[in-house]
Amino acid sequence: MKRVIAVVLAGACLLAGCAPTPPISSSPAQPQFPTDERARLTSIPPALSTVDVAVYSFPDVTGQQRPNENFAEFSKAVTQGGDAVLVDVLRDVAEGRFFRVVERSSVDNLLRERQIIDQTRLAYLGQQTSSLPPLLFAGIILEGGIIDYDSNIETGGAGVRFLGVGVDTQYREDVVTVGLRAISVQNGEVLASVVTTKTVYSVLGRGSIFSYVAADEILEVEAGITRNEPVSIALRKAIELAVYSLIVEGADAGVWGFSDPELGAEMIEHYREATSSLPVI
Repeated sequence: MKRVIAVVLAGACLLAGCAPTPPISSSPAQPQFPTDERARLTSIPPALSTVDVAVYSFPDVTGQQRPNENFAEFSKAVTQGGDAVLVDVLRDVAEGRFFRVVERSSVDNLLRERQIIDQTRLAYLGQQTSSLPPLLFAGIILEGGIIDYDSNIETGGAGVRFLGVGVDTQYREDVVTVGLRAISVQNGEVLASVVTTKTVYSVLGRGSIFSYVAADEILEVEAGITRNEPVSIALRKAIELAVYSLIVEGADAGVWGFSDPELGAEMIEHYREATSSLPVI
């Protein structure tokens, strides 16, 4: 009897530790938590002269579907709104004092709204010319996209069972890759180009108890929990690193400059050291 109680208590503890009960009510909406890469972007010194850039698109060119070992998935593995993430990241650089981003992904809507304003003023106020200021134009176009998503780059796990009590852990690594380049509007020259990767981790922890309570009675308890790093967060980190790398490489090539030359020179030097120490594949 004591053994039965001990096994039941162990099973209860296992369930409580491995499978926490989710909240019944939904959690309130909240802003996305800042990443460590965002802190580095906001600490970049402002540009010597604000750089006007345009982002037309940042597509997913991988064609990858969401990985699933049991059945076919029709959902994409990564977001289809990469341009929105890139624009938001660009606005974070130096707290908005490095890039001035002009709207291009929905420029048709913008032009249509300006046309409505002009036509309304013509019809009701008799204005023959537009009173709207001209649109801003960019000297640099930022192009690129999500160029690769590799599933199950590395998988593995470990487990142990003793006297009917066992635990095991499994993990999986996926990799998302993005490319970003700065193109001169004047002559179409590629001024700077970078490619960055980010690993997406998934971990499964599971525990089980198997015991004979009586000659014809078996007690079996199993519980587990899976933690998956959100792909959207991993993609944002990859884009943030791509923007940071593009800024440093562009400054090193003389495409733009920093308002604080000394701090900018330190950033370039640290970036060179970090990239030179990367392992060769």
